[in-house]
Amino acid sequence: MNNALKTLTNGILKENPTFALVLGMCPTLATTTSAKNGMFMGLATLFVLVCSNVVISMLKKLIPDKVRIPAFIVVIATFVTIVQLLLKAYAPAVDAQLGLFIPLIVVNCIVLGRAEAFAAKNSVGLSALDGIGMGLGFTLSLTVLGLVRELLGSGKIFGNTVYDGSYATLIFVLAPGAFIALAYLMAIVNKLNKK
Repeated sequence: MNNALKTLTNGILKENPTFALVLGMCPTLATTTSAKNGMFMGLATLFVLVCSNVVISMLKKLIPDKVRIPAFIVVIATFVTIVQLLLKAYAPAVDAQLGLFIPLIVVNCIVLGRAEAFAAKNSVGLSALDGIGMGLGFTLSLTVLGLVRELLGSGKIFGNTVYDGSYATLIFVLAPGAFIALAYLMAIVNKLNKK
């Protein structure tokens, strides 16, 4: 039970994919112009992580070593396609906002890395917990980064006005603001990890 809890919570702070491991920077910086976009990108990745980890863990003994990575990519691409079709059907506005970054989950180093480093070597249950933990950590980090950028850049949180947008600092909804906000949040998480 202790191992399961450690696996589940590992990705949230100690090995957070964004703030601690610095993985998946392309979608992190590009999709976090708002908290909503960050949250949906994180949830899409969480779904793909959990499902692909479970399937890869179930099939690990059937996949030959020579085709391991291509097989993992096919499994991951299947779940990314499911996510993309669901977004197109039920959340077309979110799909339009996230655009190309949903299909790019297939080659996201977080998903492929967890498949290779964890799911291919552990039980189905632990692989599911690892996917949930890493996915939650990624979702939380993207949502927090999006929240900070949206608040400072437009005076809103999840589209709701907090203060007059004329006092907002436009740079935070632009690319340089993503790097600035990410740097400060990484420093905070590193400080918390050292305690």
